[in-house]
Amino acid sequence: MRLFYSLILSFLLLPNFGVSQIYDPVDWSFSKQQISENTYELTFIADIEPGWALYSNDIYNNGVDCEVEICPIPVSFEFNKHNDTQRNYNLVGDIVELDDNKQVSSDPIFLMEVTKFIKRATFKQIIEINANNFDVSGYLTFMVCDDTKCLPPTDVDFVFEFGEPKKKDVKTENLDTQNSNETNIALYGFLPEQIKDQSSECNAENDTVIENEDKSLLSIFLLGIIGGFLALLTPCVFPMIPLTVSFFTKKNENEKGLFNAIMYGFFIFLVYIILSIPFHLLDSVNPDILNDISTNIYLNILFFLVFLLFAFSFFGYFELTLPSSWTSKSAGQESRAGFAGIFFMAVTLAIVSFSCTGPILGTLLAGSFSGDSGAWELTAGMGGFGFALGLPFALFAMFPNVLSKLPQSGGWLNTIKVSLGFIELALALKFLSNADLVAHWGILKIELFLALWFVIFFLLGIYLIGKIRFPKEVKIEKISGLRLFSAILAFGFSLYLASGLIYDKEKQSYNALSLLSGLAPPLGYSYFSPKDCPNDLDCFKDLKSGIEFAKKMDKPILLDFTGYACVNCRKMEEHVWPLPEVDKVLRDNFVLISLYVDDKKQLPETEKLYVERTSGIGLRKLENYGHKWAHFQARYFGVNSQPFYLLMDPNTLQILNKPVGYLPDANEYISFLKCGLSEFKPPKEK
Repeated sequence: MRLFYSLILSFLLLPNFGVSQIYDPVDWSFSKQQISENTYELTFIADIEPGWALYSNDIYNNGVDCEVEICPIPVSFEFNKHNDTQRNYNLVGDIVELDDNKQVSSDPIFLMEVTKFIKRATFKQIIEINANNFDVSGYLTFMVCDDTKCLPPTDVDFVFEFGEPKKKDVKTENLDTQNSNETNIALYGFLPEQIKDQSSECNAENDTVIENEDKSLLSIFLLGIIGGFLALLTPCVFPMIPLTVSFFTKKNENEKGLFNAIMYGFFIFLVYIILSIPFHLLDSVNPDILNDISTNIYLNILFFLVFLLFAFSFFGYFELTLPSSWTSKSAGQESRAGFAGIFFMAVTLAIVSFSCTGPILGTLLAGSFSGDSGAWELTAGMGGFGFALGLPFALFAMFPNVLSKLPQSGGWLNTIKVSLGFIELALALKFLSNADLVAHWGILKIELFLALWFVIFFLLGIYLIGKIRFPKEVKIEKISGLRLFSAILAFGFSLYLASGLIYDKEKQSYNALSLLSGLAPPLGYSYFSPKDCPNDLDCFKDLKSGIEFAKKMDKPILLDFTGYACVNCRKMEEHVWPLPEVDKVLRDNFVLISLYVDDKKQLPETEKLYVERTSGIGLRKLENYGHKWAHFQARYFGVNSQPFYLLMDPNTLQILNKPVGYLPDANEYISFLKCGLSEFKPPKEK
């Protein structure tokens, strides 16, 4: 229970693990010292950045009942046990904390008196060994906080070797290379410290990494609101509005009844926010994990199948429901007095309406994985969804007379549900496309994708004019004006999709459809007009060869960190780069190196090395090119979002000006390119 409360609190106080910073405030080191013939002292040292603190086990000596209070998590140690552990070594006593750098004070986050370590924490464990040539291994767990936020509890592995060093297996020989200079040189040709910071401030106003992230979160929140309002107009939710509001207003015809109805709306919002918490905990431990999930071939295939399931559920062939036991348990708690009962009423609504809200929530969930802000996009979308779903219950409780003006439930609700089924069917192809792109299967290319979308939305138009019927629907005698207008929109959108298959001989590619940027495959991913690089530019997909070519050509480098499943990357490549003024600057003055952080193509065995995680805690093995370039971006430049554009001198490794992220304004992007170009001095001019 203590761990659960602490995890919840650490989420609430968690900073925005956005694209501009990766927090790593603690550096652990381990050593051993022989103190007698068979006795050793193991030492664990945590070097802590200023402003941060680790928590001591002495918090339990302060009279705090951590089973019911929200408490910090102290440093703890777990030693691995093997079959022969007792023959190898014995622990003598418990872990001892040194008192150096300990302080007792009132904690501004946990609102209690705690004992914590600042600057450095040292722990010691005595062991007696009974054999030679073995390892003492395990892991430690710690939570670190400053005065405003906490990072989630993190595990760190440790290993102490006794006896002769073991001969390393070829596959694991890099496991203990914590000083990874040789690895970095082998992979990239230079070290992070060799890169020189930018000296120019000519495009300092383009601080788009954080700025556009905030805009993205706002847009996701607004999309969540739209999704919530769509969910309201479904047969599972709409009829519940008057019933639920009447329950509150009639049960207590006073201010308390009104207040309870408003709290009910708030708790609906809170339920959907809570659903996003686990993804923050995953994202904070490993900032790359959501990108790994979004580009995982098998998960994208799974999403494709799940969205097909959602679509046919909306068509009325079957109904998706959560286990009835969940509903029973939640409804059984509604009789509890006070806020708890109201909260469980909100939970019950979320469960029983799942057959209609689940597919829409699934869209938000899957879409957040490929976004730039990771779990925060999911929270923004969930928050917007819950806000839109809970708002009517509060508003109609405040103005009950408006309830009588609501339209009656009927077939129009099912029409909306079926229409959403067509949209789910189209979105399913997006996930199949993701898998196809990152796996290089070459199956679902731009022509087939647009053709299938055309068929789907054309059939939607046919359905709306009453020529297609699904289960549980009756024949339409008369088409309403709104339904006819919706059909015209569906037919119009299908024609728009068809225009994307018109070939532009001058550009030597198909027409870019702005509404499908990031949804459809890249224009160059084509059966009939394939292009290896965006906008038919010359580009390198290997760092070392690109740098060598730039040196020979005396040109600066444009490092383009991108992804096959990156929405904003496609928008830049299909709607900003092709503009004549941008294309000319790119084509004539830069060597483009495009590094795909979601490329699942396997690395050569010689490059499948172990490197430090982007969080700085533990090691990860680079298995494919996506792992390699994601690690390069995060470790060398401290950024883990795409697109990310950086201009560099290939000779000096000087960053020429301030890097930028998604920058859809063509004038600002040209300004960024020209600024860097003005700072570049070819060797012959130096």
